[in-house]
Formats: sequence, C-alpha cells, structure tokens
Amino acid sequence: MPTGFLAAFRDVDLRKKILFTVGMVILYRIGAQIPTPGVDYNVVASRLEAVTQDQSSVYNLINLFSGGALLQIAVFGIGIMPYITASIIVQLLTVVIPHFEQLKKEGQSGQGKMTQYTRYLTVALALLQSAGIVAMAQNGGLLGGNQSLLIEGAGVWDMAVMVMVLTSGAVLVMWMGELVTERGVGNGMSLMIFAGIAAQMPSMGVSIWESSGPLVFAVVMAAVFAVIVFVIFIEQGQRRIPVQYAKRMVGRRQYGGTSTYLPLKVNQAGVIPVIFASSLIYVPVLITQIVQSGENQENLDSWWQQNVVQYLTNPSSWQYILGFFALIVFFSFFYVSVQYSPDDQAENMKKYGGFIPGYRPGRPTAQYLGYVMTRLLVVGSTYLGLIAVLPNLALDMGLGGGSGSMAGMFGGTALLILVSVSLTTVKQIESQMMQRNYEGFLK
Repeated sequence: MPTGFLAAFRDVDLRKKILFTVGMVILYRIGAQIPTPGVDYNVVASRLEAVTQDQSSVYNLINLFSGGALLQIAVFGIGIMPYITASIIVQLLTVVIPHFEQLKKEGQSGQGKMTQYTRYLTVALALLQSAGIVAMAQNGGLLGGNQSLLIEGAGVWDMAVMVMVLTSGAVLVMWMGELVTERGVGNGMSLMIFAGIAAQMPSMGVSIWESSGPLVFAVVMAAVFAVIVFVIFIEQGQRRIPVQYAKRMVGRRQYGGTSTYLPLKVNQAGVIPVIFASSLIYVPVLITQIVQSGENQENLDSWWQQNVVQYLTNPSSWQYILGFFALIVFFSFFYVSVQYSPDDQAENMKKYGGFIPGYRPGRPTAQYLGYVMTRLLVVGSTYLGLIAVLPNLALDMGLGGGSGSMAGMFGGTALLILVSVSLTTVKQIESQMMQRNYEGFLK
C-alpha cells in the first residue's frame, strides 16, 4: 500500500488530481464549521449535548450525512443531500417522462441537459430544506426543547439571510463535488459524504471509550473490523457470465472469435438505496416538526404522532427496522431497474456478434440476464438491508450500551459508505496508474 501511494505521487498529473481532491475536501470541512449568521451558538451547544445522549434516528441520520454540520447550522449544514436527492429524482423520471428517456439515449449532449435539470432541482430542494431548517430552528423543533436557536430579536430579514446562506452553501458544495469528479479522483459527491463521516469517527471512538470503557471499545472495534471484511467481500463479489464473440471478416482482417465474460456485481446498486432510504424515512418527522408550532408539539395527541412519528424517531423499534429494511430492498430493485437494462445489454451483444453459450441472441439472452440480475438483487438488497439495520438490531437487543455514538457512527450505513467510496476511489487511482504505465511501455 505505501509503495502504491508513492508510485501515484511520482506521476505529476495524478499527484495534481489527488492534491486537488484533498484540498477540496479540506475546504468542505472548513465550511462545515463556519457558523451561519443569526444563530445563538450558546443555545445550540447546550441542546447538542442533550441530543447526543438521545438516540433519535432523525438526528443520527442528519449527523451522518452532514458530518454534524446541520445540527450546528453551519454554512455547509445542508451539505450534499439536495444534490443526491435531485439526482435520484431525475434518474427515476427517466422511466416516467419520455423526454428524459430520450435525453438519456442521446449520449453526452443529453447527459449535459439532464445534469442541468439536476442542478436546477438541487437549488429548489436546497431552498426548501433551508427554509424548513430555519423554521425548525426558530420554533425549537430542530434540536427539541421548544427553545429557539436564533439570536434574540431575530426577524424576518435575519431568517431570510439564513435561508440564502444555507442555500448558497448547498450550491457551493454541489459545485465543489462536480469539480472533484471532473478534475480530481473518485466521485466528488460520495467523497463529501465520506469526509463528513470520517471526520466524526475519532470523537465517536473517544465517546465510546469514555462511556463504556476499554473492553467494550475493543469489542466494538473487533465487530467493526468483521463488518468491514464482510462488506469488502460482498462488494468485490461478481457473477461472471461467459460471452463468446463470433468470427467475422472485415476486408482481409478477421475480428472476433474471442471469449470473455460479462461481470455482474452482487451489489449492483452500491450505497444509493441506503442513502435514499435513510433520507426518506425521517422526512415525515421533519415535515411534522416544521408544520407544528413549538407550543403544540408536545401536547399533540393524534394517531399520526402515536403510530408514525413515535416509531420513526425510535431506531430500536421493530416498526422502524422493518420499514428501513423494506425501503432499502425497494430502492435496490427500483434503482437497478432504471440503471441496468437487460434488453439493451442483449441488443449491444447481438450488434457486435456476441452471444452467451446456450442462449440465442436477442430476447432469450435478455430474459436470461434479467433472471440472473433478479437473483443477484435478492442477495444484494438483503445484504444492504441487514448491514444497514445491524446497529438498530443491536439497540433492540440492548447491545448499544446506551451510546448513540456506537449505534450511529459505527453502524452499518456509515461503514457501507466508507468502504464503498474507498474501494471505488482506490480502483480509479489504480486504473489511471495502469493506463500511464501502459502508455510508457508502448512508447
């Protein structure tokens, strides 16, 4: 591993990309610590301490994806979530709207237009979320306690400035992520989430050590290591379908006649279903807190409060665990059905003279690929769901030790994102290194 990093830094272009990526991540973390004007941070600090001892799933998930910046109402508090949500919505609309489906087939020009639509939708979602967060901070719903988090005497203008600052921060994070994807290494959006999670790991480890002792800390580290090994094993797993290309003559040259394979990953959807399910499961709670006023929130006695909100804010309840697991499975199937088309794959193979031994080109090949992908999805979605709800099961069995840190940051969702992003980034660096070595060899 050290030799590989040294080899990467010896290459001038690759070194520039790596340093550019590190620099943008550092800027992102700095922006996550800059306070938003109009916030009373003495009140925020006191409420954060109480929230840390609470195991509300809403606050754990917000901390997970924003790196703790949203609960502090920092400039980059909303983070990358509006862009991720907008990207998923635009991709899902390709199934519903024929215009989007046509843009997807137009190649680079169509992809550019879809990216533009994603940016517009990101701004709208960021503006909506910023307004909701500021309203919750004003009426005491963000961190609970029915206490306003804004400075005394804050008016409509101050709240409007806060909304614009948070929205601008989300747009700036989107721009930084796109720059990393274009000029750096890895996927910029995933690296932003990776940075937010990794930045909190040391403090969460210290919290577990202080609250539960060194023995529990050692057990947790051993469990984390085992989960990481299991995640890497599944993420690297593939179903290799043999593909044979027929011989064909073009002029005096013979092409084809080779054997290769079509790699289908066990977890074809990556961490997108987990991220989207995590975002969606606490939306009803956030909407309820935005709509309700601070005075009526505790006195509300309704079916919605008792049977929906109560369970969605309790990660150890079986209703929350089953709902979270079901959402992950659903989005795994839905996302892969949008991204991967067996019919298109079979048509491309037929166009270039390829076929799967034992299956005729065209429709039979597409049916076989769809059958294999469905079986892989059953395994992959179950794996994603079990890893994601693992800390919730630990809480339900009383193994959390009363520590929100243990269940939140060292849980399955965080480890999934960390491992997946790390593997993807390292693979991209290795591919660029191999490309440069091959070029040097040919020259």
